[in-house]
Amino acid sequence: MKIGIDARFYGTGAKGLGRYTEKLVTHLEKIDDHNEYVIFLRKENWDEYTPRNPRFEKRLANFRWYTIIEQIWLPWVLWRARLDLMHFPHFNVPLLYRRPFVVTIHDLILTKYPTQRATTLGPLLYRIKHWAYHIIIRRAVRQARRIIAVSKYTKQEIVHHFGVDPQHISVTYEAVDTPMQEAASDLNVLEQYSIKQPYILYVGNVYPHKNSEGLIEAFIQLRQTHPNVQLVLVGRQDYFVKRLQKIVEASGIAHAVRFTGYVPDGELPSLYRHAAAYVFPSFCEGFGLPGLEACAFGVPVAASDNSCLPEILGDAALYFDPHNHEDIARQVSVLLDNAHVAADMRERGYKRIRQFSWDIMAERTRDLYEAA
Repeated sequence: MKIGIDARFYGTGAKGLGRYTEKLVTHLEKIDDHNEYVIFLRKENWDEYTPRNPRFEKRLANFRWYTIIEQIWLPWVLWRARLDLMHFPHFNVPLLYRRPFVVTIHDLILTKYPTQRATTLGPLLYRIKHWAYHIIIRRAVRQARRIIAVSKYTKQEIVHHFGVDPQHISVTYEAVDTPMQEAASDLNVLEQYSIKQPYILYVGNVYPHKNSEGLIEAFIQLRQTHPNVQLVLVGRQDYFVKRLQKIVEASGIAHAVRFTGYVPDGELPSLYRHAAAYVFPSFCEGFGLPGLEACAFGVPVAASDNSCLPEILGDAALYFDPHNHEDIARQVSVLLDNAHVAADMRERGYKRIRQFSWDIMAERTRDLYEAA
């Protein structure tokens, strides 16, 4: 077959979705010497991908996500490629695309947590955007030859919200890479970001469903018994980070909270390796990759007891009620104060990550292409 992959999210700039797309393409190149692939990129990530398999080629599809231009012109570019099958690694399938496709659904957070606090748009534009989202995702899951869900939880949500036949959905887990060994420059990286040990770590955006404000409230309580601990928040500077910074400043703990901004992949391992604990306070997640990354680096994890997190992290985390700030602080305190529990969580984390593989993810996705 001639298979297309919408890789406009390719690379770390698009966070978890970008990493998923990058790993999918990279590992398909390793295992598939039968099908042909066309990888569609934007100008911004064009140079990030160079085909290493002669059956792979890249083409330009320089259209921004979630735009009218994407809806109108992307189908034309895909049609010209004469594809047998198209894979959209996100829900934003153009309504005008009429050829066979598969779609990956990472989460239904916009369906479960519709809130204007998650946008910079005004009320009217937000309602229009949310209406368009529902039309596009509903059409995507109902017209796809196959649907890929990144967790059993996400599969259940798709069935519940859209009435899709469960047999039509395949669960294909993401994975984590084997981390590099500790580098001599680790402490220099911490100094570069003004990070002092001990610290607890969070990596990702701070949209409302991430419960970052709840994390700040829990950290205020934690500081009462652990006055020397820092909270390190890693993620690109945006409107939501600035809003959280104002909350932190008003709470009087700004001196104990570090907003690093974007941290390159080459430096992020240093921040993981030296963290005393990783905290995952989300109200909802589709897969929860940062939690597994923390496990890979030997960081004990405290996580929300909801959505997919117990499914993905298993027994490799201490769980808390994300709506209960005292409970969050209590479980993080256990990891800070009890060396035996922290060591046990590290060992369980190392075992847990062995159950996930990018190669297996690529193999199952390729098999799904054949089935579709």
